[in-house]
Amino acid sequence: MIRFSEYVSLGHPDKIADYISQYLLDRYIERDPLTRYAVEVQIKGYQVTLGGEVSSSAYFNDDEIAGYVRQAVNDIGYTREYQQRWGRTNTICGDDLQTDVYISQQSPDIAQGLDGWGDQGIFFGMASYDRQTCGMPYDHTLAKRLCKVLFDSGLGGLDIKTQIVTDDNRVKKVIVAIPLLPQQSVGKVKTFIRKQLKGLRGYQLTVNGTGRYVEHATVADCGTTGRKLAVDFYGGNCKIGGGSPWTKDASKADLTLNLAARKLAKNFAARNKCDVYVALACCIGKKEVVVSVRDAAYNILEEGFMELDPAEMRRDFHLDTPIYASMCRWGLFGEYQTDKAWE
Repeated sequence: MIRFSEYVSLGHPDKIADYISQYLLDRYIERDPLTRYAVEVQIKGYQVTLGGEVSSSAYFNDDEIAGYVRQAVNDIGYTREYQQRWGRTNTICGDDLQTDVYISQQSPDIAQGLDGWGDQGIFFGMASYDRQTCGMPYDHTLAKRLCKVLFDSGLGGLDIKTQIVTDDNRVKKVIVAIPLLPQQSVGKVKTFIRKQLKGLRGYQLTVNGTGRYVEHATVADCGTTGRKLAVDFYGGNCKIGGGSPWTKDASKADLTLNLAARKLAKNFAARNKCDVYVALACCIGKKEVVVSVRDAAYNILEEGFMELDPAEMRRDFHLDTPIYASMCRWGLFGEYQTDKAWE
């Protein structure tokens, strides 16, 4: 069976947007663990726009928020030194960003939320029984590993995409896009990739298929929150429900029930020694959630209803602590998030 997944680095424009929002949420959570937050981000070139709602006892004025935006982008690696190496026309620097803020600062006296979930929605999770990949699909794990090692290597720029195509778990194609200056060698990148994939044979490797990739980050592409959900979840191996987990606090089902679906799948995979797929559905204001659990052959392992309390899950998953930016760095699940309670 042919399977495939891609991954993008934190330097990709859409992930920059995700990370900015998560970084700002951490700043609110540090001051008020019960912050209610839903802030979307769009970034093009050196212009950032934030829009949404916050209910919190913490307050930041527009200048403070703009400062956090700059810090977040510098934290990714888009620093002055990086920009000087690539040129202002080819990439960005966090220090140069201009930010427009359209956030409604709601009163902290507003009730902290409903007794149940804050919206209706459907959510899907999976877990592989392959412990070498921390219960994640092989092709997705390989795409993420390769993306991360290239990001950390300094061989090229920070805006990286990787794609892995497998057939019966044999790697058939490896496709990489990585910014390279004229003096940086595609051949050197290919040699590095082959060393990372040692033991694998017979695959087709493509690096920068158009032959040139210099202009990158938000200079080259507009970034918007929530546009890389297959990357952030399970690649091409599992359904994805409505809603992005980014830009949300723990009261939002888009975040917490996606984590719950993954946790349930991992538990069932360990118990049944097989790959497991979980589907959840919730209703606004209710704690009761509809659950369907199936194996890879679509056999029913469990179906019915269960109560999942948002407040309990916030505590159990430590979502009242500033871990949101770290969630965003290398995906919600798998080997780079083993310090998280749902993993």
